[in-house]
Amino acid sequence: MYVKNWMKKWLWSTLICVLLLFICILTLFFTNFHRNNEEPQNEYVINQIRLKVNEQLLYIEDHFTSFEHNLNLRNSLKEMSNSEGIDITVVQLDGKVIVNSIEGDISQFISLQEDLHYDLFTSQQQPGIIKIAFPIINRTNEQLGNAIFTIDKDELLPVKKTNPSNFIILLTSGFLCFLMIVLALYIVQKSKKEILLPLNHLKKNSEEIIKGNYEQKTVYSRADEIGELCAVFDQMRLEIKNLTIQRDEQEQNQKKLISSISHEVRTPLTTIKAYLDAISEGICPDMDSLMSYIQTMQTNTEKMSRLIDDLFIHTLKELGHIPVNLTEQYSKNVFTNILHPIRHYVQTTGIHFIEPEYIPNVLIQVDKHRLEQVISNLITNALKHTTKGDSITVSINIENQLLCINVIDNGNGILPQDMPFIFERYFRGIQATGETAVKNEGAGLGLSICKHIMEAHNGSISFKSKQNVGTTFTLTLPII
Repeated sequence: MYVKNWMKKWLWSTLICVLLLFICILTLFFTNFHRNNEEPQNEYVINQIRLKVNEQLLYIEDHFTSFEHNLNLRNSLKEMSNSEGIDITVVQLDGKVIVNSIEGDISQFISLQEDLHYDLFTSQQQPGIIKIAFPIINRTNEQLGNAIFTIDKDELLPVKKTNPSNFIILLTSGFLCFLMIVLALYIVQKSKKEILLPLNHLKKNSEEIIKGNYEQKTVYSRADEIGELCAVFDQMRLEIKNLTIQRDEQEQNQKKLISSISHEVRTPLTTIKAYLDAISEGICPDMDSLMSYIQTMQTNTEKMSRLIDDLFIHTLKELGHIPVNLTEQYSKNVFTNILHPIRHYVQTTGIHFIEPEYIPNVLIQVDKHRLEQVISNLITNALKHTTKGDSITVSINIENQLLCINVIDNGNGILPQDMPFIFERYFRGIQATGETAVKNEGAGLGLSICKHIMEAHNGSISFKSKQNVGTTFTLTLPII
């Protein structure tokens, strides 16, 4: 379930629960209020009246026959009436009034049909007044007369005041319910703004990345968990963008590599085929010409071999499987065996080759075949930048417990704009075009492979160069 839909259901459930709770509180309040204000039952009222007039009623029953002739008894009854706040009218069976405590009432007789009310319903003729009659019974259960009691209803049944705390509880409950509703709405709105909206932006940006658009930035100004997620997402976008650029560049470089290799292999093959055709057709007039043809074919064969070796090593490097087998060997024997065949090759090109005067004989861990490949590559590059009469010098010395091998030429040097990139794959330099294009043939893999091999030896490769002065490449190997 989407968070948006879940939040809607959660909000409605909360609102319904809060409203039901408030309705229950209102129901309880009004039930209690109605119970406090409803009219009491008739039986309860009659009992309350009997309890209130019981003393006067007993007094009347005891002295009924004497009231008419005894003023003191009548006055006593009136005092009792005044003290209790009850008006009493005592009448005989014929309706003659013998005692009346109502001030200003001088009636001698009453209408028995209209003024005698034995039930509670008919006794409430006037609002707020109960005027009810009780029969006067003697000890032989004979009715002697009637006693009419006029009672203030509020004194008999005091109005129950509603407890103010009930209203406070009701208002507090209503306020809390309202606060809960507002809080729920606030949480939903805040969640939409600070969670759902950024997630929707992330979703849209993800869709743009899928489409190949890596320029859509993810912006979130708050420093919280969502902000951290957006920051990581934007870093991922930049990383994908860089990887995509690198992949495109690599694909482009591979296309250039294939094109370059095709050209570089085609040229010596064409040369070799031409010389073989000449030999087979008997064009060579003598043995010297034949040997010259063979030497030219051998040179082109070596060129193709170096190119194929570079391509093979490059492929192994891409797969992460360049075999470097380090063994403990003494440096003098290793470098003597490497430099001897190189000297003969350099001298055949008309370049002076200066070998090291002294080779330190220290113990190093080295793969002599890979190290020979590195030195051969550096000297081959030096040959590309030198002309007849120039020199290539190799020197070996010890510095800071490192064996340093320097390959120095006094050729054209490296252009300043090429220097940051010479160890990168496929880079052939600006001099790969123009007048020096023939001398600078290659796929741009040699120095990249050299750097990888030296790092596998726990060593390094560096250079310094000045245009039209020369270049010095320095290899370092740790001494055991």
